[in-house]
Amino acid sequence: MNPFEETSPRHNAPAKRLHVGIAGAGLLGRTLAWRLLRAGCQVTMVDSRLRTDDNTAAMVAAAMLSPLAELAISDAVVFAMGQRSMALWPQWIAQLGQDLDAPESVYFRQAGTLVVAHAADRGSFDQYQRLLDYKLPASHRPSMELLDAQGVAQCEPTLAGRFEHGMLLHGEGQLANEQWMAALGQALDRMGARWVEGVEIERLLPGQLVANGQTWEADVVVDARGIGSKPALPGLRGVRGEVLRVRCAAVQLQRPVRMIHPRYQIYVAPRPDHWFVVGATELESEDQGSVTLRSLLELGSALYSLHPGFGEARVERMSAALRPATDDDHAFCEQRGGVWHINGLYRHGYLCAPALVETLLEHLL
Repeated sequence: MNPFEETSPRHNAPAKRLHVGIAGAGLLGRTLAWRLLRAGCQVTMVDSRLRTDDNTAAMVAAAMLSPLAELAISDAVVFAMGQRSMALWPQWIAQLGQDLDAPESVYFRQAGTLVVAHAADRGSFDQYQRLLDYKLPASHRPSMELLDAQGVAQCEPTLAGRFEHGMLLHGEGQLANEQWMAALGQALDRMGARWVEGVEIERLLPGQLVANGQTWEADVVVDARGIGSKPALPGLRGVRGEVLRVRCAAVQLQRPVRMIHPRYQIYVAPRPDHWFVVGATELESEDQGSVTLRSLLELGSALYSLHPGFGEARVERMSAALRPATDDDHAFCEQRGGVWHINGLYRHGYLCAPALVETLLEHLL
């Protein structure tokens, strides 16, 4: 019998529910568990962290859904996964709201991304535009709209008079990652998932998760531990990401803004109640320490240069985490030694997670 198929034996006996054991309760682990429960499966999830731990890759993120903007530094594989995910996110957020009887449980907007640059950085902006022109499929070219100073002002009135040119990438979006993770946790509890917290995985075997001397059995085992899977996946590397969260009533933004700079690209994602999530490009480092003063100064000065109103912003949190990446920076879903591995989201976690989870679901169900 194929363990990935739910088949009915003779005499019309009820089909056995597929029981999936998941190592890791981050973005991929929780999302996969929720989709499996919705499909009628049993789920046991074992994680080394507590669900309240907010120093994880899933929590240290701006959760921007930007397949076009990211194409300048990625490739067609990431772009295709991003496009697939963009079609899934509105559906999944609505379904999660239904499962919790709370339609507004996760903040989600799809108002595009504004890309700008100061006059001194026009060369970097032009290079960014050329990369998108070269990489974008012809069918998506209309989604890239070049703006003059008036167009930038119409798009984001707060930035009027500050930028002579810009680019609006239609169709891109964002969500509140902390709300998504919290809502998933509530849904998993309500739907009957078995969730074992604060237990370090020792080894994963076909049909078994072993941790702290205990063994949990399942029909299928999935490793979704992110950088925690590195001992089992030697090709995996950690890439440090840092995020600044501020509150500022003096600035109003309708959509995420990316500011092109020769050395880094700062992104600012607005959230309800005057919250902003601020980040920049990743650091090729596996340092898991706290945020450095250099990073704080660079992000703060770049934010201030976007709009001086941010000078009065209240810094609420500065955090860092390691994102799992492969040599080609592509996420993957594959079976090794009887265990399924789903990993490698790199800096495209929320952009590509639904597509990757859906791929694994197609294999399992």
